[in-house]
Amino acid sequence: MMLVFVVVDGHIPTTLDGPFPPVTVPFDNSFRGKAIDLPETDPRVKRRVKGFEPEQISVTLSATYHSVWVSWITGEFQIGDNIKPLNPKSVASVVRYGSLRYPLEHEAKGHSLVYNQLYPFEGLQNYTSGIIHHVRLTGLKPGKVYYYRCGDPSIRAMSHLHHFKTMPISDPRSYPGRIAVVGDLGLTYNTTSTISHLSSNKPDLVLLVGDVTYANLYLTNGTGSDCYSCSFSQTPIHETYQPRWDYWGRFMEPLVSKIPIMVVEGNHEIEEQARNQTFAAYSSRFAFPSEESGSSSTFYYSFNAGGIHFIMLGAYISYNQSGDQYKWLKRDLANVERAVTPWLVASWHPPWYGTYKAHYREAECMRVEMEELLYSYGVDIVFSGHVHAYERTNRVYNYALDPCGPVHITVGDGGNREKMATKHADDPGECPDPSTTPDEYMGGFCAMNFTSGPAKGKFCWDRQPDYSAYRESSFGHGILEVKNETYALWTWHRNQDLYNNAGDQIYIVRQPDKCTIQPKGMKSWKPVFFR
Repeated sequence: MMLVFVVVDGHIPTTLDGPFPPVTVPFDNSFRGKAIDLPETDPRVKRRVKGFEPEQISVTLSATYHSVWVSWITGEFQIGDNIKPLNPKSVASVVRYGSLRYPLEHEAKGHSLVYNQLYPFEGLQNYTSGIIHHVRLTGLKPGKVYYYRCGDPSIRAMSHLHHFKTMPISDPRSYPGRIAVVGDLGLTYNTTSTISHLSSNKPDLVLLVGDVTYANLYLTNGTGSDCYSCSFSQTPIHETYQPRWDYWGRFMEPLVSKIPIMVVEGNHEIEEQARNQTFAAYSSRFAFPSEESGSSSTFYYSFNAGGIHFIMLGAYISYNQSGDQYKWLKRDLANVERAVTPWLVASWHPPWYGTYKAHYREAECMRVEMEELLYSYGVDIVFSGHVHAYERTNRVYNYALDPCGPVHITVGDGGNREKMATKHADDPGECPDPSTTPDEYMGGFCAMNFTSGPAKGKFCWDRQPDYSAYRESSFGHGILEVKNETYALWTWHRNQDLYNNAGDQIYIVRQPDKCTIQPKGMKSWKPVFFR
């Protein structure tokens, strides 16, 4: 394996040392492995509780450290022709919690729901979930461990004792220790390796940048495929096998019942069903700090983690400047106090600066609509997934090297069944036809030939673009460690390496003195460019 500028003479490079010349680590076929799904007989995905005892327990953050959400499921799902949804009101949503294991001095109550995945075609099996509970705990103190049990005490259906730690106070000197970033997970044996490596790095927060379970790689009878479109092209609707969500929730519970997980939707969460309903599982199973962050949608929201303000955006709903999401984004950015949360991190599923053939320039319409706004407010880092590989850019804006642009990082290499992306758009003969790149979900077509720069008149560069600093096709995950208001250490770990080895590592350095945030009401500003 070739190691490239990860550590030179004990020195970890910084973005101040860049821009770096593009590097591609050659693909090693021995690393691809067989992306085989965990079967429903695997002990890690089987139902282990009885009656209405809680399972699939998870913790998610609210907008600030003062509160968190606890979620879980009670009762069994049903799949088949004759399903009868459970009554959500039949089981209470209660969390008892406190700073001591005993007694748990506080109690919070929440809400519950059941969702269905229905198909208006003969032969397709319908699904109804167990009862999904969401309870918000409030009045919490920063950086403190809390113990909790969830369930319904009236029917003696409470969980075992769990614990979580709240985020530190929002302050330029206060940050979570480690934030794990992962995308496109699925539930394969490669996924289990990713989560094992990720857990060994002891994160304080997990950021999942879309494509959660890949339940839509299955017909409703449970038959799976590595490629839905090529194997199931004759089905009347894009089916999905919802029990894979339950398997995933059970597998992830040991991690996410104690480490908060924040999720943004990917294309595999669309899951169309009867009456054109979409995203039912995604919007029902996770709790989101939407209301707390002024959003009316589960598809976009924001939250603070110490001195970091995270913005989660939706690529599969309207992102046009006249739409609700864009208007919310403008308000959210305008309300960020950089003196309190110096770091601004954004995340959405499809990358704007991917150089792999897979999904090349697919999100160009979103970039055209939103990039200038994010740039003007000085976003520091962007995390995406979708492309099943790892890639990190130099600081970039509008396809040009720019010291005030964000570093874009693609971590769509979590281990899903569709396997890794290995071909690059700049490889000979691999440049996709522009007609294949429109946004099929939003109906836009924005990716054209470049009109300036080294790729002028072409749809693809004929070499790895200057803005692409490092790319590699391996399964893995990343760890973000913000050290202070200026330095953040980013480390990407390959699954095949030892737990503490770094595949790629760099300090991302903020320069607020050179990259002034756009004043309110000002339409344009002049950035400082690389010499």
